[in-house]
Amino acid sequence: MFKTTYLLIAIFLLIGCSKPTVQTEKQLDQLPPITESVVVVPPAPSNLEMKQWLLPKKNSRIRGAPITHIMLHFTNNALRSPQAPYTIEEVYALFEEYEVSAHYMIDREGEIYLLVPEERAAFHAGKGHLLNYQEYGNGLNDYSIGIELLAIGTKEEMLSTIPEEVYDSIDPHDIGYTEEQYVALNKLLEDILMRNPAIKNDREHIIGHNEYSPVRKSDPGQLFDWSRIGF
Repeated sequence: MFKTTYLLIAIFLLIGCSKPTVQTEKQLDQLPPITESVVVVPPAPSNLEMKQWLLPKKNSRIRGAPITHIMLHFTNNALRSPQAPYTIEEVYALFEEYEVSAHYMIDREGEIYLLVPEERAAFHAGKGHLLNYQEYGNGLNDYSIGIELLAIGTKEEMLSTIPEEVYDSIDPHDIGYTEEQYVALNKLLEDILMRNPAIKNDREHIIGHNEYSPVRKSDPGQLFDWSRIGF
């Protein structure tokens, strides 16, 4: 019984991200820019020190709109490996398996990984909407940069994706975020904002996945301290 439950959850889950359906991807590919006069200019490359570990091209697409937002997520492999939820190769393999992505990932030691170049739209937002940007519809992938942090939320936040007995077996030190992650995230945000002036440094433009898709998503969750990045 438990094995069947875990298998069903694993099929539909990559924690922190959701794979768009084929129909949704086709619809999003056809999204126009904000106005007909807008020209999508690729951001200047980053000079920030990071590891480049690019995902396959099928995990992203050519960006169809200017970048105006940053979305924060958490991800992990706790369902399949609760005793070692942050093995980087296994987390990367989940992105490949479910054909989702983010532009950057920050591990527990604060190492930054480039997964998708900013000039491409990563598959990290999925369906959702922003109150002040109704014209974006379900298309925030095109307008945003996605950042994944290796982390696990509260039990309540995770119960829809991880059975209680699995969550209880996780080392408490693996719950929440690390100091090194906050330091790295601040550096990455500063770098992104400097190169993408259309992204304002406020909570309207730097958001969590839960703010865009509150029914589906809980990340970055209650354990993420927004004051640590200036909010």
